[in-house]
Amino acid sequence: MNVIKLTDLDVSGKRVFIRADLNVPQDEAGNITEDTRIRASLPSIRYCLEKGAAVMVTSHLGRPTEGQLNPEDSLMPVAVRLGQMLHLPVRLVADWVDGGFEVKPGEVVLLENCRVNKGEKKNNDELAQKMAKLCDIYVNDAFGTAHRAEATTHGMAKYAPVACAGVLMGAEIDALSKALHEPKRPLVAIVGGSKVSSKLTILRSLADKVDQLIVGGGIANTFLLASGKRIGESLAEPDLVKEAHAIMDIMKERGAEVPLPTDVVVADEVSALARANKICIDDVSAHDRILDVGPKSAVKLAEIVANAGTIVWNGPVGVFELPQFAGGTKMLASAIAHSEAFSIAGGGDTLAAIAKFNIADDVGYISTGGGAFLEFLEGKTLPAIAVLEQRAAG
Repeated sequence: MNVIKLTDLDVSGKRVFIRADLNVPQDEAGNITEDTRIRASLPSIRYCLEKGAAVMVTSHLGRPTEGQLNPEDSLMPVAVRLGQMLHLPVRLVADWVDGGFEVKPGEVVLLENCRVNKGEKKNNDELAQKMAKLCDIYVNDAFGTAHRAEATTHGMAKYAPVACAGVLMGAEIDALSKALHEPKRPLVAIVGGSKVSSKLTILRSLADKVDQLIVGGGIANTFLLASGKRIGESLAEPDLVKEAHAIMDIMKERGAEVPLPTDVVVADEVSALARANKICIDDVSAHDRILDVGPKSAVKLAEIVANAGTIVWNGPVGVFELPQFAGGTKMLASAIAHSEAFSIAGGGDTLAAIAKFNIADDVGYISTGGGAFLEFLEGKTLPAIAVLEQRAAG
């Protein structure tokens, strides 16, 4: 994917507009409870400030009604936190679409929640053209919204004098391209989660590319069902057994495989008090619920990961939030952490598992985009990246 990168440009004295993803969680009092996304946006902002650019940053926050700004939709808490991190005052500018505000070189302002502007979500052309006039250089650094075509993520990139990818967006593009377009083999994908239906297109797309497709959670139960195993009362989608079959067949034809668990951890219920039993897959009874892979299967999966050249991870292989069903995901996380392979991970549950097992420093690249990461894995074109490619091609 060929895009212009911010760090390739001379931004000195230029008006730079950065579309960041600062959509951070807050408590009822409006205090930011987790600021990873703000931290992730700092490299692009700092680069522009250090080079003497006049910097404007905007983001969406929550799901505001277009045309009205409610106090809970304001980026004010973000402006405060951003200022603390940059050790600079960060002014918040409301009603900014028509300009009329000043930004000096070496100064940064935060432009109020872009989704409040009428026409933002529908990628309104007139709005995009107005906003594009505010800058000399447009920077998209919001990979988390790259799968949506909106005025600040897509329209502006068409009309700004120069359009480029920010530091974070550039890193995402490089990491995903490396993992899927030119991977070091064997390429191993781990796809966990409760439902096959929500990951079906990803599974199909990966079946054509990967050497090993490790499935976990409810997805694995549907595959076990497809391979003729009894799964008791486990979470599964019997109506998608045919699809699971088809995916295993695609893999088989290519000499690749979907390794399914030979032993599992079962319980009568999903609760912190549930007693976990480790049993052979053939011993699953009518009322059992499969909540994790068993120790033998976990070792086999860890071996596959240890021999991988590239690892793509999306989703845990068990109910890792409860300690008695966390063994499989923990062993997999440890194998990824110790592997020599290039690893890329994304998705909310995956990030929670990475945090829980404390392996963030040992994963090659952690993607900040949930939906965008999944759509990239599906092989879909992400509008915000596609428009940057068009601009780079001239």
